[in-house]
Amino acid sequence: MLEKIFKLKQNNTSLKQEAIAGLTTFLTMAYILFVNPQMLADAGMDHGAVFVATCVAAALGCIVMGVLANYPIALAPGMGLNAFFTYTVVGEMGYSWETALGAVFLSGICFMVLSLARIREWIVNSIPMSLRLGIAAGIGLFLALIGLQGAGIVVANPVTMVAMGDITAFPALMSALGFFIIIALVQRGYKAAVIISILAITGLGLAFGDVQYQGVVSMPPSVAPTLMKMDLSAALEISMLSVVFAFLFVDLFDTSGTLVAVAQRGGFLDDRGRLPRLNRALLADSTATIAGAALGTSTTTSYIESTAGVSAGGRTGLTAVVVGLLFLAALFISPLAGMVPAYATAGTLFYVAILMMSGLVHVEWEDLTEAAPVVVVCILMPLTYSIATGIAFGFIAYAAIKLLSGRVRELSWGVIVLAALFIAKFAWM
Repeated sequence: MLEKIFKLKQNNTSLKQEAIAGLTTFLTMAYILFVNPQMLADAGMDHGAVFVATCVAAALGCIVMGVLANYPIALAPGMGLNAFFTYTVVGEMGYSWETALGAVFLSGICFMVLSLARIREWIVNSIPMSLRLGIAAGIGLFLALIGLQGAGIVVANPVTMVAMGDITAFPALMSALGFFIIIALVQRGYKAAVIISILAITGLGLAFGDVQYQGVVSMPPSVAPTLMKMDLSAALEISMLSVVFAFLFVDLFDTSGTLVAVAQRGGFLDDRGRLPRLNRALLADSTATIAGAALGTSTTTSYIESTAGVSAGGRTGLTAVVVGLLFLAALFISPLAGMVPAYATAGTLFYVAILMMSGLVHVEWEDLTEAAPVVVVCILMPLTYSIATGIAFGFIAYAAIKLLSGRVRELSWGVIVLAALFIAKFAWM
């Protein structure tokens, strides 16, 4: 059965090799089990229910990806998208988390329609590469700011807006130590560097009496507090269109970039540089997002950490299925997830920020009409505390700069339309 579904011999792999690759991928991305419930709890959601939703949405996405598309690409609720959900849609805009879940659900439906209609390629190609790189880097800086705030390293100041907090406090020290551990372990080649750091810092919190022991294994918590609680009627209001678009937009480019990166690492691209069965992979992503919203979590997307499994020998969808089964097994460690303090994951946010900002090396810095909009996005996302605002100003800046520089021919209709819509939004907000 495995040979028929995954074509192991054809891909020159084995059950053992795929299992090892799946375990490797899972260990590199298991931090989401601790970070996602903690982040969405800040939006008022039940921690235990979000933990279950995270596990199940990730498992579903991985298994559908493995069986339907036969690629070793794992999925889980995405970093950056969960921050946008909590700190922008709920925190800044003031919508309820139920309405935000409705927006995630609708964005998943839109993603599925775009995938089936093959419109995705046109949208991706119409957006300049510099803006895509800037959006990823801006989200990274946003996550870094959230991590620094959670650690108490950056605090509010009435005069300067922000200032340095008490860096000798226990949370700040533990956050810094966790970050240093991650970087050191990654540099030494440890695939599970992030999860090791989170568990080590949690252990130190226990040792110093700052964390209360709640156990490690138990039956999964109830998902009832978030199950099917999305408010679709509120999400369909005109004022929510920009939010739905932002979820869709970020997921679209995050997924596209991840699929291409993993495919290049694994040698899955065809002679024309295209990914076979691309639509099947995108359907797995959109299906997981829709199911995740129904369960009670933010957008589910493909993970770049899948390259770790590919490097370990993963060649087929069996790798992704193994990751999915491990996420289901993780349902029984909810007490451990509940014990992890915010400062144990702060270093993780900073590390993810580094990964997301690494793409800036590909920006054409010598061309100011390309570089300036990137800087606009990167600066405005964290300083306005809004991913959506950063994206909007990035498109407006790109269109205005190209127009005023006499290079209007370099503008696609997609950029022009989006920039006009964002200007209209700010004019009538």
